Amino acid sequence: MPRAVVNHCESLPIELEYDTFGDRKNPALLLIMGFGAQMVAWHEGFVNMLADRGHFVVRFDNRDVGLSTKLDGVNVDPSAVVTAALLEQPIPPVPYTLSDMAADAVGLLDHLGIDKAHIMGASMGGMIAQVFAIEHPTRTASLVSVMSMSGEPETMESTPEAMTALMSIPPTDRAGFIEHALVYQAFQSKKYRDAKLSRENAARDFDRSFYPAGSPRQMAAIYASGRRTEALRALNVRTLVLHGNDDTLIAPGAGKRTAELIPGAQLVMVDDMGHDMPQPLWGQIVDIITRFTLQK
Repeated sequence: MPRAVVNHCESLPIELEYDTFGDRKNPALLLIMGFGAQMVAWHEGFVNMLADRGHFVVRFDNRDVGLSTKLDGVNVDPSAVVTAALLEQPIPPVPYTLSDMAADAVGLLDHLGIDKAHIMGASMGGMIAQVFAIEHPTRTASLVSVMSMSGEPETMESTPEAMTALMSIPPTDRAGFIEHALVYQAFQSKKYRDAKLSRENAARDFDRSFYPAGSPRQMAAIYASGRRTEALRALNVRTLVLHGNDDTLIAPGAGKRTAELIPGAQLVMVDDMGHDMPQPLWGQIVDIITRFTLQK
């Protein structure tokens, strides 16, 4: 797969692993994945559906995950960052923020010669997508924020089971990692949970890139970036907010709050969708997205 050097401003240049789908002549749609997740979490079947509907689709690994640049040996105390953010105290130094991750995405568009794209992100990726639209509006054809939030911690309202699953530490051996993936069903779509699929996805992820060391730095970036309340209120970008009614990690209210903040945002709540995009809902989700992004 190709790689792009997207950020020369840091001591370690950031290279992103990416791939593309569809006709380059079609409107570009940039997909940004969430916390600790590799770009292959945007399943090829789902991505091909978006391409078949008329998009040139780009997906990539964020920094510190997958096959993109990893900041090995760069330490951060995510607990201290989270505590400071929740108490609204000064944030300790962090290796990077969501703004840096959004700038990575801009660099990827530059590399591909894309002036403007529809920016779609899921979970943390939705947060990065929001920052992208806020800080780079002229590069944003539209914003699609999926199962995400506004940076206001009180709106997240995770269930204890979902938060425990998110923060659990996976085993380092392949077999243990694969079995551990079942804990994430705590926040997946209840109707469509599939242990076999969870294990298959975990095996794919482990074999492609096992790198839990990046997660603390990504978590610190989320909380160090703070609230986007006023910036979202001032946003002048066409926006779709998509959220699952069964999301127990980032509660449905967080999606509603995001749409409430952004002037003119379209809100779509999806029944039977948790903090994932299960295959039985792909057709419905792709319909919702492309009706929005490709409307004349």
